Amino acid sequence: MAHRLLSSANRFSARFAFIFTVSLSCTYLCYSILFCRSTIMTNQGYEGKRCSPSKNAGGKKLLGKLDNCASLEVRSALDESAARPGASKAPASSGSYILSDMKWKNMTVAQKYGNKKLPNALIVGVKKGGTRAVLEFIRIHPDVRALGTEPHFFDRNYDRGLDWYRGLMPRTLDSQITLEKTPSYFVTREAPRRISSMSHETKLIVVVRNPVTRAISDYTQTLSKKPDIPTFEELAFKNRSLGLVDTSWNAIRIGMYILHLENWLQYFRLSQMHFVSGERLITDPAGEMGRVQDFLGLKRIITDKHFYFNRTKGFPCLKKPESSSQPRCLGKSKGRTHVQIEEEVIEQLQEFYRPFNIKFFETVGQDFKWD
Repeated sequence: MAHRLLSSANRFSARFAFIFTVSLSCTYLCYSILFCRSTIMTNQGYEGKRCSPSKNAGGKKLLGKLDNCASLEVRSALDESAARPGASKAPASSGSYILSDMKWKNMTVAQKYGNKKLPNALIVGVKKGGTRAVLEFIRIHPDVRALGTEPHFFDRNYDRGLDWYRGLMPRTLDSQITLEKTPSYFVTREAPRRISSMSHETKLIVVVRNPVTRAISDYTQTLSKKPDIPTFEELAFKNRSLGLVDTSWNAIRIGMYILHLENWLQYFRLSQMHFVSGERLITDPAGEMGRVQDFLGLKRIITDKHFYFNRTKGFPCLKKPESSSQPRCLGKSKGRTHVQIEEEVIEQLQEFYRPFNIKFFETVGQDFKWD
């Protein structure tokens, strides 16, 4: 009897130990599964807060100094832009150009993740040569961010310092060019040295035009603001009968391009300067802007499909972007009818400028055909 009781107790103990062991194992297994799942979900949630997942590997050509999240958001934005219906090329007959969507995306991303940087390139001159047109045409390129106003830093505001100047610039990504335009730089003696002190590698764009036409345009603009000034002939000559031109008048002096260029070549290589023809900018805007894009190291995105000739103004305008109902033409101050000047006066001034023009053509290696 005692033996049977002992045997029954042993069986009960063994059964209890087995059940306990199985229960403990199941509990541990369930705990491990729950803990692992919780960890995975937490990490996914954390990563989701840090970065929006990119839809694909497109947009890889982005800027180096963005953190991982910024890079992913930029890529995602570019991917969405490329995939969006209607983001492809619009028909030529529609009067639209296709840069608006990508330009808008790049602008938005730059404003969010970009930095204010000192300009990589400057449009430094010349006044009444076509600088505003070049600025407005080049700034539709998605890889260009340009300041719309003229800061006059290197001629009037230099004492404010580079930090002040940088603060004026639009935010840009590392792959974008920062650009500004102030045409009076070309004739400011201190400007080349000051710009070189900022950066020896700055690219310089100079828009030049027949100096006689440029002087008349300059005078026409001044006359619209000051109707009581002397006549063009009175200002242009010290003694017209002797053909003595008054080179102290700024409208005349600006057109003596070679004198100003010699000052710039003390601080910059000629290869760092690109000369745009103001005349060809009117007759062949796509060709001139193609060369500007090449000079800046940009892909030729701005082409002849982006322009139409406005007969009223007498120069090209940008076709309307998809986001606008109106074409983009320069302001009312552009395309004014010039003051009528006697043909004899024009011939005298052409004769005066001829030696300056010849030397300028030889120096830059281009014949602008102003004679």
